[in-house]
Amino acid sequence: MIEAFILGIVQGLTEFLPVSSTAHLILFPWFFKWGGDLNTLTFDVALHAGTLVALILCFWRDWIEMLMHKRRLLYLIILASVPAGGVGFFLNDFVEESLRTPYIISVALVLGGIVMFLSEKMFKHRSIENLSPPDAVVIGISQAIALVPGVSRSGITISAGLFRGFDRSSSARFSFLLSTPIIAGAVLLHAGKMMTGTLHYDFSLFMTGFAASAVTGFAAIKFLMNFFRKYSLNAFVYYRFFLAAVIIAGIWLKI
Repeated sequence: MIEAFILGIVQGLTEFLPVSSTAHLILFPWFFKWGGDLNTLTFDVALHAGTLVALILCFWRDWIEMLMHKRRLLYLIILASVPAGGVGFFLNDFVEESLRTPYIISVALVLGGIVMFLSEKMFKHRSIENLSPPDAVVIGISQAIALVPGVSRSGITISAGLFRGFDRSSSARFSFLLSTPIIAGAVLLHAGKMMTGTLHYDFSLFMTGFAASAVTGFAAIKFLMNFFRKYSLNAFVYYRFFLAAVIIAGIWLKI
């Protein structure tokens, strides 16, 4: 139960910090040799459901406003969701079976960090109100790349926004709004497998992880929306490089 609580906190923080939540959820059980129900994709469903609740609590006013008035932004979010939705639907099993390894995660952390560092060199002046269909497509494609563990959905989509000239706050807001339908789709996909009885799960562990990820996810979003008004992505870039080095060291020690 304590391990489930810890992983819930890890998910809530790293889902929105640009450091890759999937990487951390794979690495924690790997480093500490946690097994059983905690080291399963079904437990990940509960954690992602918690962060989905955090997103809804933080941005429900935005969604209502989009449904009532700003339908253009809603259509652009739908357009941007198509690439990741398609890739996730067709390549989900391949990603889960072949890419969830420490080697791939360490490489993705470094490459993603380089992209984030370079994106900060762009001239950032546009707001989310200036978002165009080409912008949505580019950011949507970047979100599809985030299916690779270690890339980070928030990191790659915020970086894509910066490369398109958006200011950091607008890039972060669109990134979080865009993550809502993708996380919801992933939760529904795996929840369907759970309901059919093809996957095992422990309800008490799942609720613990769900609650922890919801609370910490809400706090993380609030923190980041303020953080990005003043500071760059570089602190997270350095953390990604450090984590990649720790992973490589861990692999060598295990060998």
